[in-house]
Parts: sequence; structure tokens; C-alpha cells
Amino acid sequence: MANILVVDDELGIRDLLSEILFDEGHQVELAENAAQARDARQRMRPDLVLLDIWMPDTDGVSLLKEWAATGQLTMPVIMMSGHATIDTAVEAVRIGAQAFLEKPITLQKLLKAVEQGLAREPVKPVSVMPHPAAHAFAPAVQASEPAAAAPLVEQSFDLDRPLREARDAFEKAYFEFHLAKEGGSMTRVAEKTGLERTHLYRKLKQLGVDLSRSKRLA
Repeated sequence: MANILVVDDELGIRDLLSEILFDEGHQVELAENAAQARDARQRMRPDLVLLDIWMPDTDGVSLLKEWAATGQLTMPVIMMSGHATIDTAVEAVRIGAQAFLEKPITLQKLLKAVEQGLAREPVKPVSVMPHPAAHAFAPAVQASEPAAAAPLVEQSFDLDRPLREARDAFEKAYFEFHLAKEGGSMTRVAEKTGLERTHLYRKLKQLGVDLSRSKRLA
């Protein structure tokens, strides 16, 4: 269990990330701007920070630079944005960010980035070729994939939707990931996710998870 600070000016994103991280067993503090983030940084001493770039008062890169300059960048920081440029990503990594997550954030990438950030594993930069749509975000860093990963389809989620719908989409992808990883074994998935088997089965049916498909992927 870790203390994680989520800094984002969008209420829906804060609530969604908070619920996901809380379900993973972490303690979560929320901040909607740089001022609240500074206060939380001093008060809770977070083990990891998820920091949005575009905020109304002080942007995330400026706050990251401030923490680095004052010796407060003692925890891993994962930047988040749906509109950042490649230059912004590179600058943040140069300052000391551990990784970048592009919005909408997939559950798989969120959990992997948090896990690696808490383990303080080095994040390897990837080559990014210029794209004609220069305003589109291309991640400057991304966690390396394990050599023998389960065959999963990359998911994207629209966070500009009601919280319940977005949460259900994340949860469905989360359980599909573990079902594929565990070969469709309900027992192993129940142990992995910390749910009682009957509750897990009811949850999967509620989310519309195709259990037969998970077994075929194994």
C-alpha cells in the first residue's frame, strides 16, 4: 500500500483515478491545482504523484520544475495529459518525471506505470518520429513490455463521460486483463483481485465480461 497524490483540475478524472487506486489498496489524496498539490506534498509526503500538465493556475511542468529546484522531487512523478506536445514530454522527463500517460488513460498502462513508479524502476525512452499532426501527443517514455505478456488488445477509454460509465469500462478491462493472464481461472483471478469467487463471478456478469473469450485467449 502506498500514499499516492493525484493532481488534476478535472473532478471526474480525479474521482475515477482515486477509486481505481483505492481499489488497488492505496491511500489517495486529491488536489485540483498546484496550490493544493504543494500543501499535500508537504503534509502527506506521497510515495508517488500523478500530475496533470494543463491546470488553470500553475501548469504541471512548472510545478515539477519547482519541486526539482527546491529539492522536493524525492518521489516518482508520472505526468498526465491529453494535449501535451513531444517537446513538453521531453522537458518533463529531463526535469525528473518518471513517465508520461496520455489521456484517455488505459487501466493497464495506469496500473503498470504506478507499479513501476513505486518500484522506482528506470523508464526507457523511446524514439518518437515527428508526426504531421504536431499538436497530437506522443509519449516520450513508456514502460517496456514483459517478454511473455498475455495476448491482450490495447484499450482506450473516453473519460469525458459519466463517472459510472467510465468506471465500468476500466473495471471491465481490468478483469479481462487478469482473466487472460490467468488462463480464465476464476480461482486465481479471485485471489489476484482480492474478491470472493461468487462476488467476482457476479461482478463479471454485471460488466458483461465474456468468460469464454478469456479462456480462448489463454
